[in-house]
Amino acid sequence: MAETGAALLEEIRGRAEALGFTAVGVTGPDARPDLRERLDHALEAGWQDGMDWMADTADRRADPKTLWADTRSIVMLGMNYGPDRDPLEMLDMPGVGVISAYARHRDYHDIIKGRLKEIAGLIARRAGAEVKVFVDTAPVMEKPLAEAAGIGWQGKNTVLISRDAGTWLFLGAIFTSAELPRSEPHDEQCGTCTRCLDICPTDAFPAPFRLDARRCIAYLTNEHQGPIPVEFRKPMGNRIYGCDDCLAVCPWNKFASATQEAKLAARSDLNAPSLSELAGLDDQGFRRLFAGSPVKRIGRARFLRNVLIAIGNDRENAEAENLLTPHLNDDSPLIRGAAVWALMQQVQTDRFVSLKEAHMPQETDPDVCAEWLGEAP
Repeated sequence: MAETGAALLEEIRGRAEALGFTAVGVTGPDARPDLRERLDHALEAGWQDGMDWMADTADRRADPKTLWADTRSIVMLGMNYGPDRDPLEMLDMPGVGVISAYARHRDYHDIIKGRLKEIAGLIARRAGAEVKVFVDTAPVMEKPLAEAAGIGWQGKNTVLISRDAGTWLFLGAIFTSAELPRSEPHDEQCGTCTRCLDICPTDAFPAPFRLDARRCIAYLTNEHQGPIPVEFRKPMGNRIYGCDDCLAVCPWNKFASATQEAKLAARSDLNAPSLSELAGLDDQGFRRLFAGSPVKRIGRARFLRNVLIAIGNDRENAEAENLLTPHLNDDSPLIRGAAVWALMQQVQTDRFVSLKEAHMPQETDPDVCAEWLGEAP
């Protein structure tokens, strides 16, 4: 006999807590009729840039019923991944690269998905219902749905904020045909605070609650596939994968704590990695270092692009010339171009020309220098 919705929800909460989830809430597929308008506004403005999949999946993203017609309830779950140190501290450390807190450990998709499946199996058994599990693997607007499920609210930086976990919360969703009691939506609690907007080094927020990905360092370092636009290279500083500025500065983090999930604790070698060591990675070394990490997804070329820009920005790096010069003849045009720009920040023009002529094959110039040299200050 199927359990009642209330009894099942209590069992879900208990099992979720045992599996390391710190927040659970339930909403319905019709809870956010504003999703279509919000998504259309962002797409029309072009804020998604090269993320074409956002437009391609807009219909399913805007309406959970379009994604799966049998959806009656959506269980949203959150897991705390709070770092054990302030990410902003490392922005002033010479010689090191900054990797976003969410990527300094095992890929959270792998950690959360199996646990969501366990809870989904519980729902299927107890309610005799169908279930589908999503962890950033389908066109699901997790943050608005989590807000509707009472887990937290979307801040002015568009990130979900929780009273308990601050800005450090991974989200997962279980769509089910079971009818479960809905949670009360969470009201926005940002007040007049604009710290997250004010700290952004690239002015990526055209307005509160609106993000232009084209200007976001997290997007540029992780998703953007070509040369980083020149206006954002210096603001990147030593950020080599993602950006936590607008998360770390949130006052609600005073209630947050470091994650208790061992698999989400930062790896020591990714907490403040040496730019010198990262610059020397070949493809095999890159894959070995980032095995099981979300960083691996972007590949060596994009990652080295970011690392070389960080070295170019590191005016205290006495090794910069020696680190950058070998990359002038790298197999990847993206890496060669980044080396060109970074060297221009570190050496005088005549020295740069000498290095370029000695180490960069002339036949490669047209495919790397137009964008990088043409834009360089």
